[in-house]
Amino acid sequence: MATVLVTGANRGLGFEFVRQYAAAGWHVIACARRPPAATALAALAQASGGRVVIEPLDVLDHAGVDAAARRLEAQAIDVLLHCAGTMGRGSTRETGFPTNRFGELDYEDWDTIFRVNVAGPMKVTEAFVAHVARSTQKKIVALSSNLGSIASIRTGGIYAYRGSKAALNAVMKALAIDLARKHGIIVATVHPGWVHTDMGGPRADIDAPESVAGLVKVIDGLDAGKAGRFWRYDGTELPW
Repeated sequence: MATVLVTGANRGLGFEFVRQYAAAGWHVIACARRPPAATALAALAQASGGRVVIEPLDVLDHAGVDAAARRLEAQAIDVLLHCAGTMGRGSTRETGFPTNRFGELDYEDWDTIFRVNVAGPMKVTEAFVAHVARSTQKKIVALSSNLGSIASIRTGGIYAYRGSKAALNAVMKALAIDLARKHGIIVATVHPGWVHTDMGGPRADIDAPESVAGLVKVIDGLDAGKAGRFWRYDGTELPW
């Protein structure tokens, strides 16, 4: 049975990944910052027949990440899936975008956004790389955004989130080179589309099941030739 570890599994796209991978018969390690508060995830795990296991993990708590890796030391992980992310305090369900404007920026919030969206995936990758290396599929995938594509910028604003996703793309591109050489691991970055979630808001283009179904196909199809690249949920490639 293949195994996937999903960060940010308590809501949004992370939760939908857990649901779809479990339905497909995968063993799912669903990571959440506060498992007691993740009631929907707990219900999904209870109904999964043991396929879903909830693991406490906060990407901002690096000691906790290392502890989780030790607890799972014997577990091979076929797909390490970075879903935990934030748009910061300025994002709302109503608008889906940060409300901070140039001249009114909250730099403490910037620090949190970059720590979650960039340093978080890097730290989790460092902690779990050996688990992925001894698996069959050997894949590491991070959810990014087309807002992180510098070549695609046509509007201004959304500075911190946009910058964090561009940084994440650069980090994942570099990891794709290093981890392929050392471990034969396939690393890629994916864009889920603008999705109806707490982060994406109600004006988004698509719903979570459609986005994740497409992303699962993209992940299934990853190979060495597709590593180190930026893929949209529909299978098309995005420029950096």
